[in-house]
Amino acid sequence: MIVKEIKEQLKTSDKPVAKSFHTGNKFKVLLFGFNKGMKMEDHTAKHPTKLLVLEGDVIYHQEKQDTRLKQYDEIEIPANVPHSIGALKQSLVLLTQG
Repeated sequence: MIVKEIKEQLKTSDKPVAKSFHTGNKFKVLLFGFNKGMKMEDHTAKHPTKLLVLEGDVIYHQEKQDTRLKQYDEIEIPANVPHSIGALKQSLVLLTQG
């Protein structure tokens, strides 16, 4: 039901909606929902992360380079490297950390 919760919260949110999907001893899986135009500003991850676009169209920015990711595209995010994500349309992304 987590995807449904994210989509419902996005109806009234002005920022991305994040939920924990699954957590273990050495990993974490997160879901992020974005409305068109929403952005997660520069931040870093403490652990190597893989981002998978489940729905939508996003721009991933890292080290002066933009990568457009559409449904089912994925990208590796190194630990401790500043990056940001912006939504070109309503999007849902899955992040696996650890």
